[in-house]
Amino acid sequence: MLKLKQIIKKFIPPIITEFYHVRCKKYGFFGNYPNWQSALADSTGYNLPLILEKVKQARLKVLRGEAVYERDSVNFDKIKHSWPMVAALLWIAGQNNNRLNVLDFGGSLGTSYFQNLPFIKHLPEINWNIVEQQNFVKIGKELFSKNESLKFYPTIESCLFEQKPMVVILSGVWQYLEKPYDMLEKIISLKIDYLLFDRTTFIAAGADRLTIQKVPPRIYEASYPAWFFNLEKFTDFFAGRYEIIADFASLNKYYQPGDYLDLGDTVACEKGFLLKKQSL
Repeated sequence: MLKLKQIIKKFIPPIITEFYHVRCKKYGFFGNYPNWQSALADSTGYNLPLILEKVKQARLKVLRGEAVYERDSVNFDKIKHSWPMVAALLWIAGQNNNRLNVLDFGGSLGTSYFQNLPFIKHLPEINWNIVEQQNFVKIGKELFSKNESLKFYPTIESCLFEQKPMVVILSGVWQYLEKPYDMLEKIISLKIDYLLFDRTTFIAAGADRLTIQKVPPRIYEASYPAWFFNLEKFTDFFAGRYEIIADFASLNKYYQPGDYLDLGDTVACEKGFLLKKQSL
């Protein structure tokens, strides 16, 4: 049967295959919702206990040596590096006497920390501070209580009470906030020198679009609201406040082609940005 399907596929024009996929896909991004409440009503939300449990078990596999890397509860046999993020972190450290103090907003159980650790562990001083939901903070402290470089905090304020971060990382998180620009205003008001975005979803034209992301069961069974931001609006937002040092295409290779960033009626992409606070 599998061989027959492969033969048939060779004779089907690509445009028909693409049309069928768009019409019949079960997972990815859907809809164009007028507000957060209506999108949330159509989804399960991000606070499901099963999400934390999946992330925890995947991270434990890494700690036990059964896997090399974890991201979004998925285990890998090799680390998926974001080379632009590596370069950005080393560039920031190089301008700060090889010190690195990070506020990783929505950093799960240390995904970005462990992803980048092979390239920053030589630095004489590393403070990687994750701000997360309280249930993630509790598990993070239990798993990594002896790691002096990796800390967990339930709020930005509690982090700043103990730390002086030089860069805020928002990797695959900003688009899942109810009021993303309000949060960005709050972060900018902290006057932290650098902002580093990665795996952030954008559309080239039109207003910001609110969708529902349906996650494939191979990751976990859940759905939640997800924004696609107007790219020009995003860059204009920082005018006079932060300079865009670099922008780059994000890599999200553990998803199957077509599962994500296919909105049917518009073009979408994942991008990253490195920004530096402008002097007044």
